[in-house]
Amino acid sequence: MAGERVTVQVGGRSLSVSNLTKVLYPEVGFTKADVIEHYVRIAPALLPHLADRGVTLRRFPDGVDGNSFFEKRCPSHRPDFVDAVEGPGDRGGAIRYCRFGEVAALAWSANMAALELHAPMARAGDLETPTMVVFDLDPGPGTDLTDCAEIGLWVRDVLDGVDLASFPKTSGSKGLQVYVPLNTPCTHEQASAFALAVAQVLEKANPDRVVTTQAKAARPNKVLIDWSQNSRHKTTVAVYSLRARPRPTVSTPVTWDEVADAADGAPLVFESADVLDRVERLGDLFEPTLTLAQQLPGA
Repeated sequence: MAGERVTVQVGGRSLSVSNLTKVLYPEVGFTKADVIEHYVRIAPALLPHLADRGVTLRRFPDGVDGNSFFEKRCPSHRPDFVDAVEGPGDRGGAIRYCRFGEVAALAWSANMAALELHAPMARAGDLETPTMVVFDLDPGPGTDLTDCAEIGLWVRDVLDGVDLASFPKTSGSKGLQVYVPLNTPCTHEQASAFALAVAQVLEKANPDRVVTTQAKAARPNKVLIDWSQNSRHKTTVAVYSLRARPRPTVSTPVTWDEVADAADGAPLVFESADVLDRVERLGDLFEPTLTLAQQLPGA
């Protein structure tokens, strides 16, 4: 039966799941069971990046071809092993978000067809202090991931110039993201101002390739360096999250050598099976962002 529920053991917890054979990625026949398996297997790498943040879920009950919705408020029917913590909220005030501290929590979320997980820059225990700065490179019409890779290298070079190490990851969709771990005192305003300053330096030097405004009229044939993702209320797709694309692509940490190859036209898209294999071979390339302490110039 399509709605049949079964109880499975995940991380020492009993979890009720349903519709395991439901296809959520029709192009490749990737089912809800496959989504759950992705999050269970990637959990050792993913959980350290999520365990102390309030997570926004993007749910696709009818798969990637159906409607979706963002869920900030952690459902009241959550099991007792899923905590609710204060997150960035919205104009209406504070919101209690889900916190995923163990593998069973990820499996529970996946069973609700939460294909995408989005997280803020700040930890739940200190919402005023972002732990990272992010540069979200979004290709406009007439550009693609190759352009994002080239401009990502420009961002890295500017950051190198002020002695800041940076870590790239694919968005899992069309673009690329560059993260600067801080793990030192910093405000969201300082993070946003720094990201904007870097973006404007590149926009001034390359006005035909780079844009810093989201106005649609300014986007054709340019890559947007979206500095506004550093706002207190914004979230960015979490590392190792699936994306709602035709195929089960994943937001994947990559090396700068891989970004350089992508700037020359090499592919830089990874699906679930690719990422699980990469983590087994390479470990978590994003792990340094958890602890590397850096300060922004003038902070």
